[in-house]
Amino acid sequence: MGTIETYLMRRISVGLLIAAAILLPLFSFFDLIDQMEDVGQAFYRMQDAFYIVLLLLPRRLIQLLPFIALIGNVIALGRLALNSEIIAMRAAGLTPASISLASFKVGLCLLLLMGVLEQVVAPEMQSKAIAHRLEALNQSAELGEDLGIWTRDENQVLRLGEAIHASHVQDVEIFTLDDQGLLSGYIHAQHAEIISNSLWRLHDVNGKEFAGERIDTISLERMAWRPFLSSEEVSTLTRPAESLSPSELYHHIRYLKETGQQHDEISLAYWRKFGAGLIMLAMLLLSVPFVFGSIQTGIGYRLVLAGITGICVYLLDQIMSNAGLLLDLNHALVALTPGLALMFIGSLWLQKVS
Repeated sequence: MGTIETYLMRRISVGLLIAAAILLPLFSFFDLIDQMEDVGQAFYRMQDAFYIVLLLLPRRLIQLLPFIALIGNVIALGRLALNSEIIAMRAAGLTPASISLASFKVGLCLLLLMGVLEQVVAPEMQSKAIAHRLEALNQSAELGEDLGIWTRDENQVLRLGEAIHASHVQDVEIFTLDDQGLLSGYIHAQHAEIISNSLWRLHDVNGKEFAGERIDTISLERMAWRPFLSSEEVSTLTRPAESLSPSELYHHIRYLKETGQQHDEISLAYWRKFGAGLIMLAMLLLSVPFVFGSIQTGIGYRLVLAGITGICVYLLDQIMSNAGLLLDLNHALVALTPGLALMFIGSLWLQKVS
């Protein structure tokens, strides 16, 4: 690695830090305003709002990384152009492709950071934020917009109404089917304790068992039940798909496939994790021609163009995702296409200005 490339990567890193120092506090402030709307309800206080925003910082950083990459690289290269350092580098034989390569190397470090945040840090902290918010508001997590969460295995169907926390769920219904797929038993419990992966304790149980024309009624204060899903799978079911790590999403997709359940949204959320990394790298590539295409243009103008580009990319990604679900398109193709398309456009643009 040459001295010029090392210097360039250092300046790009500084530009990324400047962009992060602007965007992350700004969007965290918006998150705080959103949280402050609930201050005063139940036990929810101002310190709870600050604590939740703090816990959500890793997730917010992941969401902003593509835009930090775009704006940060424009800031870094724009400052170099303003000081005529870009002209000096080109006179020394450094091509736009070489500058793009330096940006790409910095992007690989960002990609590693994004991977660690996605897999290890953000899911755990976001889960704590959700749980703390529900506890402070004295609420439970209403699942599935009043319909609850439904899941099944070969001969049982389970519905979970509300999740108090990872080991306590309310409004539990269990439907047991016979070999012909007919209903042979029904149990409803007001709430259930998840004792272990192999044992749930149901409370305030009412149900029916069907045997031919005979119907037996069940009414128990508590009842042990052997579940067909683990406590980790329950936690996965009751959390938003975007809050899960890639490995959690992968195992959840496998579980849904094995039990014959619909998994389109979960599968798309899984592939969008990888699509976000591609978009971030594409943003770095796309930002280089902004400088070479207009050496004499001020940095403010370049930043405005970069901001507009970032908004357009965000809208494109959202439209592609929603259209993919509606049209039942391949989830990997839908999630990865925006990033690949931007890389292609950036490469063509870079060749044009070289």
